[in-house]
Amino acid sequence: MPLSRFPTAITASLLGLAALLPATQPWEGWSLPAEPELQQLMAEGGQPNPADFSPEELQELQRRFGVHGPQPALAQLLTAGLDQWQPLRRNTLAQIESLVPTIRREARARTLNPMLLGAILYDEIQHAKPGENSPWLVHSGLLQTHGPAQLGVEELIHQGLLPAEPSPEQRQQAREQLLDPQRNVALLAGKMARLSTALGIPSGHLLEASNGYRDAHWIATLAYLHNGKLDYPARILGYMQDPALHALIYGRTLRPTNPVI
Repeated sequence: MPLSRFPTAITASLLGLAALLPATQPWEGWSLPAEPELQQLMAEGGQPNPADFSPEELQELQRRFGVHGPQPALAQLLTAGLDQWQPLRRNTLAQIESLVPTIRREARARTLNPMLLGAILYDEIQHAKPGENSPWLVHSGLLQTHGPAQLGVEELIHQGLLPAEPSPEQRQQAREQLLDPQRNVALLAGKMARLSTALGIPSGHLLEASNGYRDAHWIATLAYLHNGKLDYPARILGYMQDPALHALIYGRTLRPTNPVI
């Protein structure tokens, strides 16, 4: 979700609340590089940047899916600033931790990279507005996207879960589904699978950025189509390298055992 949606007062409140969260976690030393640095890192060695799109690609994606272009420079700056706030980062990772079983299950069922789902959730949760998922605000119709992955009712239509012209009651039920975090993650996985098919990504092919430019560019395209902003794919590729997010998605927590006496 673009940070340009944040009112100034809400942004200030969010940062103030973040400062009250606990102070020390093992992932505290990691931070996402600033976007110019990230672009340079991905283009090192003379390789094309997978987060870049040719004018022809952008025109075709606009024709087929609709896109919005880059975020304003100020919004990009604020987004980068929020990414460096460790208390907010810890809170975001804690929310994702509760979704990990669903992320793993849905990724496995649809042959998706779970880190792609985790990275999208990380970005959307990290930049969410306080109170935007309250039932009253959701059902007011003032917001178009809901839940941890920021999905709209239209996504259920795209997935064939709603008719093309849903009734008010069906829209209300759809919003209730989007408010359910587990269901929201399942719908995000469905969206990535749907877009993968539309892009012609081979069925059963697990996208891994480390496999080369083609896979990385496909990942960037899926991210772009989810959010519609040109700066979003680079952020998602960066979040997919986050060691703390890797630990959540792939790691296992070992519970201490009582010593044998």
